[in-house]
Amino acid sequence: MSVWLPTASCTPEACLTDPAPTVALPRRVLRLAACLVVLTAGLALTLPARALPRGPRERLARFWARGLLGSLGVAVHVEPGPGPGAGGGVLLVANHVSWLDIPLVAAARPGRSLAKTEVRHWPVLGPLIAWGGTVFLDRDRLRTLPATVAEVAGGLRAGHPVIVFPEGSTWCGRESGRFRPAFFEAAVRTGAPVQPVAIRYRLADGRPTSAPAFVGEDGLLTSLARVVAVRGLVAELAFRPPVPPPPVDPARPWEARRTLARTAQSAVEGIR
Repeated sequence: MSVWLPTASCTPEACLTDPAPTVALPRRVLRLAACLVVLTAGLALTLPARALPRGPRERLARFWARGLLGSLGVAVHVEPGPGPGAGGGVLLVANHVSWLDIPLVAAARPGRSLAKTEVRHWPVLGPLIAWGGTVFLDRDRLRTLPATVAEVAGGLRAGHPVIVFPEGSTWCGRESGRFRPAFFEAAVRTGAPVQPVAIRYRLADGRPTSAPAFVGEDGLLTSLARVVAVRGLVAELAFRPPVPPPPVDPARPWEARRTLARTAQSAVEGIR
């Protein structure tokens, strides 16, 4: 367990109790089979996709991410917001509920993601995430944090969108954590805008649901089985206007990233 990263108070026993309509077992099996096909296709396309220009590569990534979510029975609804403009990277920061969050954001605005090192070892999905240019954070070694922040800053300087979940842990959706300021430093260093993104999961009738939440000691396969069982699961993304980094006070250089973190969290919480 990490000695420095925040841990959510959410647990499967306490948070994953909302009743949700389910599909029959044959439909669940079909969804799992379709998911495996999409994942296999993603693995096969990874190397050829790297040779594509950025525009076609991003369109392919969006198409694949929507296909993955669709194979699991997840409908995607995007509330588009103003983009950061051309000519540089953007730090996309979102609340964190599920392992579905990464393909969900990619379905609308692909980019490099920040993920914990454990994700690299997930079956099938792990290698695919790694080959997609993910920046991995070793949460058990605090001394690696500055190098990881520098890697995120390098991605922003290169003009890439970088997706970060600054709560530091997944939450059930009803509860949320404080946005930690560490990776906002990458935006401060590079002058890249920060774009807040709110993630919500609902049922077809509009009721919020915690079924996709990936919390506590929840396992990936257990969570996957729960997701494919839900009928009418809708994943929603809401983009807020980008926030430029504030000026840095040489006497208090840490305050700029803290201000960014508070502003971004307020924007996300205002539309959840």
